[in-house]
Amino acid sequence: MRNSLPYLLATLVLGFLVSCASRPSATSDKSWVRIFDGKTLDGWKLTTESPATFSVQDGAIVVAGPRAHLFYEGPVGNHDFKNFEWKALVKTMPGSNSGMFIHTAYQPSGWPSKGYEIQVNQSHTDWRKTGSVYGLQDVKEVFVKDGEWYTEHIIVQGKKVIIKVNDKIINDFTEPDSVSNASSPKKLSSGTIALQGHDPKSKVYFKDIMIKVLPD
Repeated sequence: MRNSLPYLLATLVLGFLVSCASRPSATSDKSWVRIFDGKTLDGWKLTTESPATFSVQDGAIVVAGPRAHLFYEGPVGNHDFKNFEWKALVKTMPGSNSGMFIHTAYQPSGWPSKGYEIQVNQSHTDWRKTGSVYGLQDVKEVFVKDGEWYTEHIIVQGKKVIIKVNDKIINDFTEPDSVSNASSPKKLSSGTIALQGHDPKSKVYFKDIMIKVLPD
């Protein structure tokens, strides 16, 4: 029996390792697609207003400069999303403000007139903080610190928008009928996504930008 014990233990350990290897990983969801290659802005379109606000450094999109916006115009979903998930690693520097737009459309200048802005802001003077559906259901609490990478995850399904920060739901918004029935473009419909350059004093980083298209 003594001689068979090491063999039995080795067999059990091997069986456990094979079992673990056969299980799907929590991060192996192939429906997520990276839409930023970490090197270029291929698939994205800059506004003609202050395009130098956006650059790529060390695998991240750096947003630093006067007001400008960067719209996704790549092949995924033909850059026209209705129900989808969008997440990125984000880092804000002190006093900075930015945004992640949903259901929007390219325009060469100005604040996007279509869709909603999901706020990115820990310490800027604007009281609407990260995770706010800007001007509709705002968040006052701060959940992360400037200078630290965190995950901002937006889920859009029908008339509902859920925002997670580091996997914690911080905002669960349902668009009211008064907005749904309005003729204004500031409502949920479909469209692309965009990143915001807010002002010359703000500096924000985005990387590992991914999209998952959901069924209608």
